[in-house]
Amino acid sequence: MLAEYLFGGAISSFLGFLLLLILRSAKEKSKRTSNAGTPVKTAEESRPQAAGDGGTDVIVVGAGVAGSSLAHTLGKDGRQVHVIERDLTEPDRIIGELLQPGGYLKLIELGLEDCMEEIDAQRVFGYALFKDGKNTRLSYPLEKYHSDVSGRSFHNGRFIQRMREKAASLPNVKLEQGTVTALLEENGTVKGVSYKNKAGEELKAYAPLTIVCDGCFSNLRRTLCSPNVDIPSCFVGLILENCQLPYPDHGHVILADLSPILFYPISSTEVRCLVDVPGKKMPSVADGEMANYLKTVVAPQIPSKLHDAFVSAVDQGSIRTMPNKSMPASPFPTPGALLLGDAFNMRHPLTGGGMTVALSDIVVLRNLLRPLHDLRDASSLCKYLESFYTLRKPVASTINTLAGALYKVFSASPDQARNEMRQACFDYLSLGGVFSSGPIALLSGLNPCPLSLVAHFFAVAIYGVGRLLLPFPSPRRLWIGARLILGASAIIFPIIRAEGFRQMFFPATVPAYYRAPPPH
Repeated sequence: MLAEYLFGGAISSFLGFLLLLILRSAKEKSKRTSNAGTPVKTAEESRPQAAGDGGTDVIVVGAGVAGSSLAHTLGKDGRQVHVIERDLTEPDRIIGELLQPGGYLKLIELGLEDCMEEIDAQRVFGYALFKDGKNTRLSYPLEKYHSDVSGRSFHNGRFIQRMREKAASLPNVKLEQGTVTALLEENGTVKGVSYKNKAGEELKAYAPLTIVCDGCFSNLRRTLCSPNVDIPSCFVGLILENCQLPYPDHGHVILADLSPILFYPISSTEVRCLVDVPGKKMPSVADGEMANYLKTVVAPQIPSKLHDAFVSAVDQGSIRTMPNKSMPASPFPTPGALLLGDAFNMRHPLTGGGMTVALSDIVVLRNLLRPLHDLRDASSLCKYLESFYTLRKPVASTINTLAGALYKVFSASPDQARNEMRQACFDYLSLGGVFSSGPIALLSGLNPCPLSLVAHFFAVAIYGVGRLLLPFPSPRRLWIGARLILGASAIIFPIIRAEGFRQMFFPATVPAYYRAPPPH
């Protein structure tokens, strides 16, 4: 019995001594590691806690139409979203007030159509076009769609507030007022943003993906794209009250001398008027030059049914102005960041296509992100999201090209060939049938087909040449016809080149088109 106790004690002593050696060795190793230099920590572990830490998947900069709808969409898919918006009070803008039927379909697809409720939004069923005392009505081809589908026009600020409320109603979406001052980069990868909150405190927010949607005046886009911003004209905005449009529930385009004038309802009692003023310089609003210009130059060209209401709106003095910007999408694929909305891509607002493009882009982006459970592999995610720039092209390039081309065709010119093209466009659309439904389907976003756009554009040019040559051609008319074709080419081909010919017409030949999600 004594021998068994002695043997057991010896074994226990040996095991205890062995355990002591192991613990001592581990302690010395730990000490050597701590004395060797910097602790072994990732960038995520080493930085101090900041706003947005604790599981944020996506930071969204800006809560306009694009930012708010994106936040709700990603939040609904289960992402933790932190939205930082410079000013959460209701915006007061004179553009972004007409959503085309194609955009409304995207709104339905995103589950946001109820944001049109309780803002006195008006249904829009097409356009009326006026030129030299003549007019024609162009209806949206809505026969194949549910009766609720149409265009919508509204106060931009009311719509945005509804979108913000809907996004903020999700428990995983944090909506904060603050001004983003910079993107936080580390070894070429965007890790988050630096911003000032409402109280003026400097804060940092971190997430695997930052999406910049801070609008047409974006101060962050320069690090994410090559911004080639053009300002072909400015809009002068007025609100006409208690007047009836010649064609109820339609947008109105007057092909006036110099450039177009737009009218469309934004509530049950108000009509928005936008007067396009070419160039970057405008008559001064402050010293009364603008009011005089509107009364003496613009008012005589307004349809008689709207004339008195227009003059009354000028007399009230609530004249607003807004530069019309155009910017093709030229992104720098950047790990950890993406551009969206007007910060990314702009077109002339004549055709009211901006919100349709933004909502369509969000649908494309949502579908790309849905298979991904983890967004932390920034380089793989960046490579995968290169497909976004190609997949968005059918809708975006069609609307962008049409907006740029139509603005140039609808603007008056001292060049007779350009004016012939303008008249040909009006007469072509007045033919009805496929000659009006085809172009309107393109404009409305219901048929985003670049080939159809080019076909109709040159059909207008050829129609214009035919008008010149009938009944009897002459050398002068032949020369004007040749210049008309050359002028049409000079209008549309530079826009197509800026959009990207291959991506626009042959997207399936772009390798990024087939990018698969990175492995989990």
